[in-house]
Amino acid sequence: MGIALTRAAQWTAAGIGVGKLEFTPLNVSLLNSIIKFVEYINSKQPQEAAFMFREPLEWKASLEISAFGADYQISKKTVISKENMDGNPFLIYEASTGVIKVYTFNQLAKLLEIAQIDKLKETQACLEANRDPIAKILGPSFATVEGEDKSMLRLLEKVKKSDEEPEAEVQMKLFLLLQQLDMQLLNASLQKVSQEVRLNPQAIKNDIQLLQSFSGEGDMTVLKSINYTSEYEFSNGCRAPPWRQVYGDICYLIINTHDTDTLYVTCNTAGVYLNGGPIKDSEDIIYDRNGDIYKDLITFLKEKSPTFAENLTRVQQNFALQKKPPPSIRKAQKTEVPINEEFDQSEKFSDYQEKNKFERKKQPQKPKARDTKKEETPHVHKNLEPSNQLPSKEEKTQMKEQDPKKTKQDKENVEIVKAKIYKCKAAQEKKNMLQRITSEGSEELSESSTESEEEPQDMSRQQEYNTDLPSEYWQIQKVVKYLKGGNQTATVIALCSMRDFNLTNETSQLAIREVGGLEVLINLLDTDETKCKVGSLKILKEISKNSQIRRCLAELGGLQIMVKILDSHNKDLKCLAAETIANIAKFRRARQTVRLHGGIQRLVSLLDCVPMLSANLSAEQEKDIEVARCGALALWSCSKSKKNKDAIRKAGGIPLLACLLKSPHENMLIPVVGTLQECASEPSYRLAIRTENMVKDLVRNLSSESEELQMHCARAIFKCAEDEETRNLVRTHFGLGPLVKLVSKSYNKELLAAATGAVWKCAISMENVERFKHLRIVETLISLLVGQPEEVLINVVGALGQLARDQLIRGAIRRSGGIDPLVNLLTGTNNDLLVNVTKAVGECAVDAENMSIIESQDGVRLLWSLLKKPSPDIQASAAWALCPCIENAKEAGEMVRSFVGGLELIVNLLKSDDIEVLASVCAALAKIAMDEENLAVITDHGVVPMLSSLTYTKDDMLRQHLADAVACCYNATFFELPVTNSIVTVL
Repeated sequence: MGIALTRAAQWTAAGIGVGKLEFTPLNVSLLNSIIKFVEYINSKQPQEAAFMFREPLEWKASLEISAFGADYQISKKTVISKENMDGNPFLIYEASTGVIKVYTFNQLAKLLEIAQIDKLKETQACLEANRDPIAKILGPSFATVEGEDKSMLRLLEKVKKSDEEPEAEVQMKLFLLLQQLDMQLLNASLQKVSQEVRLNPQAIKNDIQLLQSFSGEGDMTVLKSINYTSEYEFSNGCRAPPWRQVYGDICYLIINTHDTDTLYVTCNTAGVYLNGGPIKDSEDIIYDRNGDIYKDLITFLKEKSPTFAENLTRVQQNFALQKKPPPSIRKAQKTEVPINEEFDQSEKFSDYQEKNKFERKKQPQKPKARDTKKEETPHVHKNLEPSNQLPSKEEKTQMKEQDPKKTKQDKENVEIVKAKIYKCKAAQEKKNMLQRITSEGSEELSESSTESEEEPQDMSRQQEYNTDLPSEYWQIQKVVKYLKGGNQTATVIALCSMRDFNLTNETSQLAIREVGGLEVLINLLDTDETKCKVGSLKILKEISKNSQIRRCLAELGGLQIMVKILDSHNKDLKCLAAETIANIAKFRRARQTVRLHGGIQRLVSLLDCVPMLSANLSAEQEKDIEVARCGALALWSCSKSKKNKDAIRKAGGIPLLACLLKSPHENMLIPVVGTLQECASEPSYRLAIRTENMVKDLVRNLSSESEELQMHCARAIFKCAEDEETRNLVRTHFGLGPLVKLVSKSYNKELLAAATGAVWKCAISMENVERFKHLRIVETLISLLVGQPEEVLINVVGALGQLARDQLIRGAIRRSGGIDPLVNLLTGTNNDLLVNVTKAVGECAVDAENMSIIESQDGVRLLWSLLKKPSPDIQASAAWALCPCIENAKEAGEMVRSFVGGLELIVNLLKSDDIEVLASVCAALAKIAMDEENLAVITDHGVVPMLSSLTYTKDDMLRQHLADAVACCYNATFFELPVTNSIVTVL
């Protein structure tokens, strides 16, 4: 168990102190295996269960004294077990400190029984506090060690001297059982590790060649240099010595970045990591790993060097823009950069370098220090060309009228100007997406964000305002000029004056941007004056709500500075920076920037504050709570990215969010629950929400007065209720009643969609269906089948489909007039809606009276027509729904034959590659073949050889329904095919 905890378990450092076990499926499996082992020892091995540990297992428990039964002596502050040895109790629990000491497996098993639903949490706490439990159970001589372990030999010597060591035999048995558990845990983890993709020499070589083509001393280079430590390459492509290749080493690199010390890197088949560097006065290196392992070289460099990540993005953007020649001087047309372009070919990058040699030489040197007093554009304005530097119409006309016999140098200069105009325009287009040379790009494209990428408007249209702009526009521009040229006092006064304007107005925001105010405000964040920082952040917080402004702020490097401000000791600065980050991180690239510069870890650290239920909070503690609220707002925006969700979990954000969820303050709960519901799409978060007892708090807040908070809580339950345990917890904490009340609020569509979704997922459990039946939710749901958006209809119909499994509810749907609107929805076009509607109609058709209404409304024909849809999900759902319809129709055989081409259509679906489609079609054919005339028709369509070809399947669900179909369609034709042997084999 010690080796498994060291090698197999996944640990993370959640703040300062001892590492924590992450909430991952692998760790949960490990904890459950250990719990089963303790229960097995207690029930099957009584002697080993009674063995007293050499040292107690000690940890901080969260148990109530009242939970202990008659086997314990209970006082006000302590609990002591009645079982003891020589007066020493086997369990001691100090209620004041929460510390518990356990000496036997017997008491461990009883403790897990007392903990009930919290046994997983208690096991986790025990293992976190006792990283090597075997050493405490059997003694220090059995501690987990690397290399040769002689503890077994020492134990055998004790067994031989059994007279001197009476407990040696029991100790040996216990040691063997623990070793067996260790091997089981390690094997389980190895199965997962073996599925990971491994690197190869060719992939590493391609990455290095790519990076070398973009290395150098210039501003546009991604690295200073990247070189092998050995120039000799073996026939297998490796450069590591043969005795290191057996460990998976491929090569060793020396990398010089623009912003870090020299990196000494090992490229291994398992990944890329830092090694110990060269040995002094030797040509050898220290091969030991120093830090984490990364999946490839690009990912490694992005994590180690923020400058590398920034320059790589710029190089990709410039390369995409150079793929087409610059347009002639005219109105810039919208341009799309091809997403599927191959960026991994060194020839293309070499071509790009040649094209940019001239432009690099012409590029002016950028100043190294910012100066807010200067009128010129600050150096943070790196990527965008200011609009006031573009050629005017008069200049363009002069360029056209110039003598065609100009010098070659003049022609080249004109081309540079054209290229810059083209870049400025192209940067404003919606679809300027760049191909990533690593898998990070493809993952970022699949973020869980429900917000689409905002479309920036053409900045050139702003020039049309001219003199029609209000006076505030010109007043703000004057104030910005004072910001640029004034001293410290004048700067503070100018900031205060700017705040007097309505900064939420688009005209005011336009004025600040047009005159270069954004660059100045960002520069002020890099000063040492707190007042200037606070004033600048207050303005940026307001104007960053504009989609164009936040994109400009991200391009100008404002996010990086705000992330650094999160380390400030000034709490007002922390709050303002976090709120501004929350506004800017609404699009993918901004969220990525926050993560790459360490923003997630800093934001998570802001969540750590005093318990909000404490009475008589000081002003300082209230400020800490406000900092936590702002941190939660920023994490909410960042959590729309899958990689950011992982980063929040690894930074220890889950327990801190669980603590904040108990807050009585609505303004704190909204961002906390918003973050949780965004992250609940990940299985690890759903598990954490369940185990950290957050479901109870989510249910409690369903009754809040804030409809926004109710919506986020319902949406979180909607996502978490995919798991059966969560559905049971919602019922246990009386959450079904509040959900039914929320469904009646039909005026709030977002809340309605979240509530009906939660009802749908909760109704998967039949115990919840019984509760919903008593709450009379069916009538409310049926009233929502008309006049609602598709998002609501999908959830409403899904809920009715789950509820209709109950006979009484099927009757209630009929009496409430729900059959007709359900059948009408079969003519829709939304795939998710059609899947849910077919399921609901199929469940209703189990009742004969419902079936007669469905048949009269032509519902069976509509279901049959859905078999033509290309979606396998719709085909399978429609085929399942046809089964009860055919079974309960009065004239089923005649009805089926009345559909022209219907039987041929369903038989041809046996050619599908989808298992669910095949199983559902087999089930439907079994019902169709009950009629002899239909059996003859489908036999003519070749149903027998098609069924015969499926008998080799290994899927149990398909086998079941295939056997049913074969039994109903069986005739003499089957004897001519090898189907009988296959069926016998299945049996």
